[in-house]
Amino acid sequence: MKIDIAHIAKLANLPLQKEEEGKLATQLDATIAYIEELSQIDTSKVEGTNMVTQTKNVYREDEVDEFTTLSQDDALKNAKHKHNGLVLVPAILEEGDNA
Repeated sequence: MKIDIAHIAKLANLPLQKEEEGKLATQLDATIAYIEELSQIDTSKVEGTNMVTQTKNVYREDEVDEFTTLSQDDALKNAKHKHNGLVLVPAILEEGDNA
């Protein structure tokens, strides 16, 4: 399976140099090979778990104060594109029969 590191980096918004792409491709190939090796282990007699540490979630009530709220200007100050107080993002829907 050929992995397109440049495409994955673009999807993850990671700027990579050409020499980094080769190194990451090698590392990702090794990771996938290890996962494939692990998938060969017979786990049919092992009971599935979803939590192995016996940790419990600790919830608290949300409290609003001057430090946890942002003004609209503060919330938008790092947005690359904005219009009328909203963040502009590229359209992800295409016109056509798929709607």
